[in-house]
Amino acid sequence: MSFSFHPEAEEEFYQSIEYYEDIETGLGYDFALEVHSTIKRSVEFPKAWAVLEGDVRRSLVRRFPYGVLYSEREDGIFIVAVMNLHREPGHWKKRK
Repeated sequence: MSFSFHPEAEEEFYQSIEYYEDIETGLGYDFALEVHSTIKRSVEFPKAWAVLEGDVRRSLVRRFPYGVLYSEREDGIFIVAVMNLHREPGHWKKRK
């Protein structure tokens, strides 16, 4: 199984890396590793995480207040958001 990003989700991911890197050198890298680890777990066990709405599930990122929101597809998972859990919780719904 593989994964792909909604373009806006990919942009969120890169913006968050930059944000953490601006706070402290290397923190953006740590964030990226944690998100990729979360994606890997989601790809390996796509039904393991809670359904938020419809077919969209949320897998939590360790060490950071983020979630990876995804739906399962035939060829893997489709990531609709890499979102900060403390801001605008429903902004991803228009991406489905």
